[in-house]
Amino acid sequence: MHTAEHIVNGEMARRYGCGRAFSAHVEKKKTKLDYHLDSPLSAEELASIEDYVNGVIQADVEVSEEFTTQEEAMARFDLSRLPDNASDTVRVVHVGEYDQCLCAGKHVGRTSEIGRFRISSSRYQDGVQRIVFKLDQN
Repeated sequence: MHTAEHIVNGEMARRYGCGRAFSAHVEKKKTKLDYHLDSPLSAEELASIEDYVNGVIQADVEVSEEFTTQEEAMARFDLSRLPDNASDTVRVVHVGEYDQCLCAGKHVGRTSEIGRFRISSSRYQDGVQRIVFKLDQN
């Protein structure tokens, strides 16, 4: 779930310029991601995101990590969500060339371990696009 969330976030930020989800709730059975957008995503756009994520999963991309200092990370990432008591060393998770971000969560070693990505629902209200997704086992 968590690695799939990285792929969705990376593509949403690139495709729509909305940044990463400002609110995320990652669970075992489903994940909810909220983005600030000027208009709702169409059914075609949602299907395109789903196809994109499944393409990255099928590509069997390596998921890796690096450790760097907050000072070095500042040039590449928004550190505003780091807790006040975060250590000076931070972890950057890479999903191949598709996404990189600061993260403390658990991830698969390769995207082929994720399963099939499926957007189960979405809604748009007051400038917020919510995407809910599930993973089906391979």
